[in-house]
Amino acid sequence: MTTDWSKFTTIDRIRRVALVMLLLGAFLPGRLLAQIASTSTPGPTPESAAKPVPFRIETVPVEGGAELLTIFGRLDGLPASETPNSADVPLVSILRDTFGDRDPENDRLRYLWMLTYTRPTAGQRLAGAVPFLYSRVGNKTSTTQVPPAVMDLGVPEKKVWERFFWSAFQRLVLDSYGTPVKLATRSYRHNLNDYRKAQVIRTLAVLSLYQNLEKESPVLTGSEMRDIQARLALDDKTLGGIVDDLKLQDYAAKQETALLDVRGHNWELLRQYSEAEGLYFDPLTLPDGSATHAMIWVSRSDLEQKRGYDFQSRFLNIANPWSDDRLRNWDGYRETRYFDQENRPVAAGTEGARSVEMIPLALYGLDYPKIPMLLVDFRDRYNPKKREMSRRVLDDVIKNVLNISKFSNLPYFAGRFLYDFVTGRRGMDVNQPSRLKTYSQLKLLLGLNTTMDPQLREDIADRLEDVSLNPMENDIQAEASLARQQYQALLDYVRRPDGMPHQLARDRRQEMVPLMHGKAAQAWFRIANLATFGAYTHREDANPESLSQLEIARRLDHHTRFLREVARSPRIEVAWNVDEVRRSLAF
Repeated sequence: MTTDWSKFTTIDRIRRVALVMLLLGAFLPGRLLAQIASTSTPGPTPESAAKPVPFRIETVPVEGGAELLTIFGRLDGLPASETPNSADVPLVSILRDTFGDRDPENDRLRYLWMLTYTRPTAGQRLAGAVPFLYSRVGNKTSTTQVPPAVMDLGVPEKKVWERFFWSAFQRLVLDSYGTPVKLATRSYRHNLNDYRKAQVIRTLAVLSLYQNLEKESPVLTGSEMRDIQARLALDDKTLGGIVDDLKLQDYAAKQETALLDVRGHNWELLRQYSEAEGLYFDPLTLPDGSATHAMIWVSRSDLEQKRGYDFQSRFLNIANPWSDDRLRNWDGYRETRYFDQENRPVAAGTEGARSVEMIPLALYGLDYPKIPMLLVDFRDRYNPKKREMSRRVLDDVIKNVLNISKFSNLPYFAGRFLYDFVTGRRGMDVNQPSRLKTYSQLKLLLGLNTTMDPQLREDIADRLEDVSLNPMENDIQAEASLARQQYQALLDYVRRPDGMPHQLARDRRQEMVPLMHGKAAQAWFRIANLATFGAYTHREDANPESLSQLEIARRLDHHTRFLREVARSPRIEVAWNVDEVRRSLAF
């Protein structure tokens, strides 16, 4: 039996195709679904995929037995004035405590720096404490300070206790001073946490790109890289810092599969809806080929032919282009592309090719499970920002002004649940999750992408800054300059005897505490640290015997984790090297 598709409307057809994609997503593995999505129409230009940008890593020894590993990336997408000598920009630094030898069994990853992450200026901090101020206020232009670490990989649970402490301190102390203090302090903490979260997301993106592009001679082992990525992905989870090391590998694999599923779904959703409305779908890729964002374009000739046509804005969340006189008199960015007789994109000069003048309409992020997230509307600069503000304003008013909690107010809980359900199912980009993740990824993509027209890239970068709600953020150009300055400050700190070598020794003394004290004593030490805002940290005395015990404890952790992984395999003699298993058992 055949189906007469002529009796269905365009939207009906889309719904049926989308249903097939959802069914495929339920039964096919994530990687296979992503491959299906990647074989879809690549967009109106054959050169839309960015060429791989090489990364390089620099290793600096640290006195006392450690090394500083720094990943540099070529940010050729930045304006030439912002890259005076070289496009190489230091992006991520990692301190690895090696105990001064080449044996990886006693290594311990310590601090992780995203070198674009800096301490906000006094003006940025003051602006961050202003309630309902959802805008950037300027850039930090220079610094000589050692950059703050985005994470201490040696003590990941530290962030969990800090989060609980500040939450309790906010509720029990700061909120008691009245609404003005409550609004200011909560706004400050929210902006500060979001600023750090954006840098964590960018760190994760850089490490993933480095891992995918530099597979021949990686300085970080596969296990170390997966551990770092899992810790970063768990950073925004309430109890993420105390997840067992053995579960990190599984969590990283599940996150990767889920992300591929989401991107494949949003790719098809955005492509089908845009093409059904007569628009052109154009994916934007990172240097490793992963499509994290996409643009939609309109042909100038179609504007005249389809004048007055209906436009379904569901999932696109932009105004009707067919009745918009601004597009017919468009004086912004546009480019000419070429198509063959079957409407496939071809290179200029191809025999029989026809030229089409294209106008950009919008840019979307593909990493959210519900809908593609609008980041740039080329006709309305504040359309994405108003949608991004909707959830923040609602939360600030309900929680901080009216003091209503969905856990203590049943009518509000029911109404909020129903509202979220309807907007999510209808594809309405209102009160949706924050654009923080896809916003941070796009800032990185603009620096790494070398195939995009410079004028278009600068236009997107300028409009992208309008989406930011955080007064503590810096723009793309300022971050590249700050990264170089902070890396130099970090190198100076590494070379000072009272700098990184001293900090390394203090960290080892703190690492000895579990070897000398039980759980109860460790809990009291943690409470004392939090109660004094970090002024007191218990450390053991360092001597040859205690350092030897610490070195053995690290080796024991290494072999124990390895054997726990081995024990999970159904056929050990097939999946693992039996000699390595015996060596770990002997240790």
